[in-house]
Amino acid sequence: MKNFTIKVNGTNKNIESTSDKPLLWVLREDLHLTGTKYGCGFGVCGACVIHLNGSPERSCQITIEECHEKEITTIEGLSNNSPHYVQQAWIEENVPQCGYCQCGQIMSATALLDKSPNPTDEEIDEVMGDNYCRCGTYPRIKKAIHRAIQFKKQ
Repeated sequence: MKNFTIKVNGTNKNIESTSDKPLLWVLREDLHLTGTKYGCGFGVCGACVIHLNGSPERSCQITIEECHEKEITTIEGLSNNSPHYVQQAWIEENVPQCGYCQCGQIMSATALLDKSPNPTDEEIDEVMGDNYCRCGTYPRIKKAIHRAIQFKKQ
């Protein structure tokens, strides 16, 4: 076991863990941040997307050792007191059906809009195509991203 320091949602956390423990399990089991979901465990589905130093990453594919002294944002850290503008767009467009994948969807959409404030439909499809939704809410997700663009401009 080793000690690691990671910054999660703006707060430094000291974690004692094996070097190869996936960040997903550190977040869920050690820090009790359960918004980040386990989907496939292979980095394919996108349910576990977090931001690592501002970039979207699959937390099931990153070890705690790779995150040492890096900044992590989870769905719980997107905003402090009110919904983030992307979360608000999701609410207004009634995106979730079962909701399981939506935290990863929101984290991917947020990273997209941080990088490209006015993405085309093709850019949205390219980025969001890597996140799976078993309920098929893809049209509502795209609509919510367009609404989020408008919210961000306000």
